[in-house]
Amino acid sequence: MLLSSTLSFMEQLAQNNNKSWFDTHKNEYLAAKDDYEALVTEVLAGMATLDPAFKDVDPKKSIMRIYRDVRFSKDKSPYKTNLGAGFGMGGGKNTGAGYYLHIEPGKSFAGGGLWQPEGPALKAIRQEIDYNFEEFGKIVNDKKFKKMFAQIDGDKLVKAPQGYSDDNPAIEYLRLKSFTVGAPLPDADLTKKGAAKKIVDAFATMKPFVDFLNKGVV
Repeated sequence: MLLSSTLSFMEQLAQNNNKSWFDTHKNEYLAAKDDYEALVTEVLAGMATLDPAFKDVDPKKSIMRIYRDVRFSKDKSPYKTNLGAGFGMGGGKNTGAGYYLHIEPGKSFAGGGLWQPEGPALKAIRQEIDYNFEEFGKIVNDKKFKKMFAQIDGDKLVKAPQGYSDDNPAIEYLRLKSFTVGAPLPDADLTKKGAAKKIVDAFATMKPFVDFLNKGVV
């Protein structure tokens, strides 16, 4: 679980996204970071029951930096307004599908999948879906999966991708350019005992989806 002070700090940061304020409240940030690391550690312990490779993952290496890369952005706000952590296949970070924990007051979620894969990976995933659509359909139409994840998110092509026809049974998914899902995490749930278990349950539910995507790209 998270301390309410962690969410409060992130809310204040969103309203005071500048170096002067951040420097003045650096100790509060470090406390929030430690609190988030403790949650990530608990989540990784739960993930290890799904995949033993997560057992030896360093939570510090899974957590993303708070500092934004503003070099090519019109928005020069120096800090992210969320705490994020990514977990790749086998427990580490990689270019394949994986899991993502996003903590932001009112916008937190447990997510997973693959966002905007490069051309070869995207082509491989589409081929995997086309060849094994019955298996993919069972995953995304699973009762618990559908209840937890409203939809598979991602921009779509207007027309069928090259090599596929509009009457392909899997065309709804073949047109996707990203393959991600997310389960909302209300603030109230994050500050209660059992928060890590709820996150792990979301990851466990999306695991067959993540594993399927990785068959095409790993």
